[in-house]
Formats: sequence, C-alpha cells, structure tokens
Amino acid sequence: MSAPPAPPLLLASTSPQRRAILEQLGLPFDVVAPRYEEQDAPDADPVELVREHARGKARSVAAEAGDRPVLGVDTAVVLNDRVFGKPADLGDAQRMLEALAGRTHVVVSGLCLITPGWELVEHDSTRVTFRALTPRDLAANLAAGEWEGRAGAYAIQARGAALVERIEGDYVNVVGLPAALLVRILAERFPGTYGFG
Repeated sequence: MSAPPAPPLLLASTSPQRRAILEQLGLPFDVVAPRYEEQDAPDADPVELVREHARGKARSVAAEAGDRPVLGVDTAVVLNDRVFGKPADLGDAQRMLEALAGRTHVVVSGLCLITPGWELVEHDSTRVTFRALTPRDLAANLAAGEWEGRAGAYAIQARGAALVERIEGDYVNVVGLPAALLVRILAERFPGTYGFG
C-alpha cells in the first residue's frame, strides 16, 4: 500500500525565485499572495525584521490553508547592520552596488512554517563577498536590469554571479529561500512525508 500524497505547502509569496526553488526540491506546493504590509523600522534588528516579516506573511494566509503547512519567507541583504531592500530606482541600485563592492555582506532569511497544530520561526544567514567593481562592471550590471525588485540590487543566480568573489553558507538562501533550513525542518517535523528524514 502506497503512502498518501504529501499535502502541498502553501507558499505565501509571489516570488518566482521561491517557486523555482520549491520545484527544484521536488516539493508539492500552491501559491497565494500574502496579505501583509511590511513595515521596516529604521533601527530594527535585521534578523528580527526578516523573522517578523516571514511570520506576518504566513499568518496572513493561514486561515485558508486547511491542513496544508503554510510557508512564509523574507530575505534581506545586510551590510554593517544596514538593511538593503529593493532599490527604488536606478540611482538607488547603483548606490547599493557601490556600497557592497569589495566587501562582505550577509543575506539573512526568516522562515515561518505554520500548521494547524504549531508555528515555527527560524532564520539562516549566508555571507557573500563581492569583488572590487569597476565603473564598467557596475554599468554592465545595472544595464541588465536585474536590480529591479531585488534586495541589494543583484541576482546571484543570473548576471549578479559575476559580482561575487566568495560565498559562505547556503547559496540557495541568496537566491531567495533558505533551502537547507527548510529541508531540515521538513525532515524533523514531517519525517518521510516530503522525501526527507
């Protein structure tokens, strides 16, 4: 007798990167846009910020999940305790990339998983070091348009990979979802159900 199919996760996100990562992991999922307004206090701790946003996104759709686990994720790029969100325009994107050039920043993601019986919030961090960037490097990256809608103004899974000298931690976290953390949680909380643990 075969095991019942795993209930699809309900992903509280419209991010195509997050959908692609769940597909890559072979996880069944449905997508719903979160009904949650992110409010970033200027002096907020980056880790607490992404954890709170992940929780807020997941909770905003939990009522319609039924028995499905709800997944909320929020990611931030942090340099010297300053959070780099999505750039407002081309000039903002250029300022971000200039600040990150030749330095090490941290990509921190909050992850919230909610079921009818429990709620879990965790986070993971990845250190990313950019090489020194010339004006030509900056111009080429900005011209590609990948900065639009990207925290820190780059996409490591695309042309932004050329900006990176070194990475320490979960690469997929930098793309947009802390996959190693999610797999560990699924293995611990749902052993065998999603093919892990």
